[in-house]
Amino acid sequence: MNSAAPDGITPTWTPGERGLLGLVAELAPSVHNTLPWRVVCADDTRTLSLLERRDRALPRHDPHGRDRLISCGAALTNLRLALRVLGWVPEIRLLPDPAAPDVVARVVARDRGDPVDEDVARYLAMSYRRSHRAPFLETPVGDATVRHLAAHGVDGVEIRRLDGELDAAVLAKLLSHSAAVLRLDSAYQRELNAWTADDEHPVAGAGVAVLPRRDAALPWAGLVRRSTAVPDRAILADRLARECLLLVETADDGPLDHVRAGMAMEEMWLAAIGAGLACAVLTQPLQVPEVRAGLVEALSLNGFPQVLCRLGYPPAVSGATWPTSGREASWHER
Repeated sequence: MNSAAPDGITPTWTPGERGLLGLVAELAPSVHNTLPWRVVCADDTRTLSLLERRDRALPRHDPHGRDRLISCGAALTNLRLALRVLGWVPEIRLLPDPAAPDVVARVVARDRGDPVDEDVARYLAMSYRRSHRAPFLETPVGDATVRHLAAHGVDGVEIRRLDGELDAAVLAKLLSHSAAVLRLDSAYQRELNAWTADDEHPVAGAGVAVLPRRDAALPWAGLVRRSTAVPDRAILADRLARECLLLVETADDGPLDHVRAGMAMEEMWLAAIGAGLACAVLTQPLQVPEVRAGLVEALSLNGFPQVLCRLGYPPAVSGATWPTSGREASWHER
């Protein structure tokens, strides 16, 4: 590869490229703000590997590592967008080596190419992406916008809207059940406490934020603690019916599907920012087996639910200028 490098093109990563790639990976959302990945840039070629960090496991919240791989998929989307903006056409191979299962993806930047406007817009949105852990405005999200966001799936991934009072009632029932289960799970609560930082803006990899008491209620809170207040099921269903709810669904339920779900989730989230929307992501309820199975049955899903996204227009005070300080990159920092 070195000998074949075009004139004027450095055949290895420059220090600036290495630094940028590490930064954009850290900007990706991750379960419990664990950053369960490592980016390794090859020393002699324009190749990088995204490695899964199993030492960041959450055995009570994420016993099968599903959310960990979804997190890795989100980081991979950020890496892809950064390479496009740097003027490279990334070649991505997912889970390329059965003998090395920790290698989530291998990316080669061999050819040059100008980024399209959509790539640039999503790249810029990375720094503004945050979890919205409060109610949205009453302004509905239009059908055309939803179709635009739903089109950001990848191979084997579908993004579908949960719509109407029936879907909201189903979801309210399942969210209430998962909250009741997790509030009483002592081992889960100990793990959550171990990954809770000391402030509202934890640094990368330091765990989830300490939430103000006003935010500690479903469906805004996301995480369920001992003190989480669960609204009446009818009230919760009414709240959800007035929101835009998108479900990331995969055809199968293996590691490759989880990575792809994370890639699609991050693509959709960054596109939502470009549409003026705020987003909150929920995966915790789907870790309760009967909740996940109940969602498949009640909504007649053809595949497997991986991520639930709440979207809407934020109040002007928080939506006019998206915050760039603080961490707030975990999808469970609500």
